[in-house]
Amino acid sequence: MERGATLAYEYRGLMAETWDFLRGDPSGRDDRDFYLGLIAQVGQPVLDAGCGTGRLLLDYLDAGIDIDGVDISPEMLRLCHEKAETRGLSSRLFEQALESLSLPRRYRIILASSSVLQLITGGAAVRDAMEQLHAHLLPGGMLIAPFMTLWKEGLPLQREWENVRIREEDGAMLQRMGRVWYDPKDACEHTEDLYQVLIAGELVAVEHHRRSPASRSYTQEQARALFEDAGFREIHVVGGFTQRPATAGDMLFTLLGVK
Repeated sequence: MERGATLAYEYRGLMAETWDFLRGDPSGRDDRDFYLGLIAQVGQPVLDAGCGTGRLLLDYLDAGIDIDGVDISPEMLRLCHEKAETRGLSSRLFEQALESLSLPRRYRIILASSSVLQLITGGAAVRDAMEQLHAHLLPGGMLIAPFMTLWKEGLPLQREWENVRIREEDGAMLQRMGRVWYDPKDACEHTEDLYQVLIAGELVAVEHHRRSPASRSYTQEQARALFEDAGFREIHVVGGFTQRPATAGDMLFTLLGVK
């Protein structure tokens, strides 16, 4: 794993471990097969931009795909590297921010999966990230990026949830209690989460995470403008993880930009 300079990052501690536990299995996710189909069409190598703990990257490495990973969180990358070693896979991982990306090779496909571009909430920073992703594509290469419109009129501005799962290897109960609120004035979601780990009913770890802002909402027009401003010559917007053109009602949509 190649490290860059020390970076500010949010996915740390129990947040990183919970992400791995809740999202680590790629089976049953529509995006996995959607991306695989595009890789078969457009080609390799592939970059998983915001690879996290390797939900997609490790699965694709297992399938023989030439794929690298980059993420800003050293803790997420450590989990990814450990899982790769356990599975006997050789991984090329880079600790870098997308807005200052500088990798040794160029790619036929870059996946900005899990709406990772929405985690870059500053306007100038996301424009820098788009420029770097464009620069890291080979001519004719494709950037694939899902987006979500996080709120629209009629939806509640705040919601809360609780998620509890038992970890099989040690019987620990992992609990996450979350609150998210949307501010229409800045078009951003803000989040507050409490993570707890209990073993045999005893609290052994607790962390509180607040991200404000946590992610930026995009309309289809705003996401398309990001691609246009970065210099993509051919842009398609599809509904969810399908081949059909996105409709006005699609709050989850994916952009395909060709360099």
